[in-house]
Amino acid sequence: VLDYGLFVPAGLQTRGAPLLVMLHGCTQSPDDFARGTRMNALAVEHGYVVAWPEQSVERNPNRCWNWFRSGDQQRGQGEPAMLAALTGHLLARHHLDASRVYVAGLSAGGAMAAVLAATHPDVYAAIGVHSGLPVGLASDIPSAFAAMRKGGGRRRTAAGAAQPVPAIVFHGDGDTTVHPRNGEGVIDQSLGSGRTGAPPGRQTTSERGTSAGGRGYTRTVHRHADGRV
Repeated sequence: VLDYGLFVPAGLQTRGAPLLVMLHGCTQSPDDFARGTRMNALAVEHGYVVAWPEQSVERNPNRCWNWFRSGDQQRGQGEPAMLAALTGHLLARHHLDASRVYVAGLSAGGAMAAVLAATHPDVYAAIGVHSGLPVGLASDIPSAFAAMRKGGGRRRTAAGAAQPVPAIVFHGDGDTTVHPRNGEGVIDQSLGSGRTGAPPGRQTTSERGTSAGGRGYTRTVHRHADGRV
């Protein structure tokens, strides 16, 4: 059983609308995550449906998605199967556009979004990962904490991975909880490369800037040879 919240903007004709699946972080609830991200307000503005799955304390006492367990990194079993089944249910029930289904998450939720990209590239058109980790760095709780502290290391490919799924990745370079090398690892997997940077035939550009709130950032964009991001 997987509980979830669903936000459908008032007056939206759901047939053919996009679906965004939002995965909360540890100790959070869907309501916490909805308030923090304000994604429902953006859904009203842009016209899409938002699903907010909820992790249970029975599956994880801290309500973390179990991205680090081998049994939850495979297609056809564990939490990836549950989340993909929920996605399929919502597509059918609300006649949503199966070609415009996206999943995004924070921390453990971001790591599970990366797992879903690896296990179900036929379901999710793109992912958003905030302070998450790449697939295959951990297989249990001790290795999960090691990955969070250090990042990097050898990554196993999740069973069912067929092709890279486009990603937008956010990670603070001063993050002391989830090492920023993990964000680089998510990018590597999205590019289908085993190293940081663009594979042959692709171009990479980086720029530094400052947000309206005064926070500095670096943005790196990877493009195909024909200019597609």
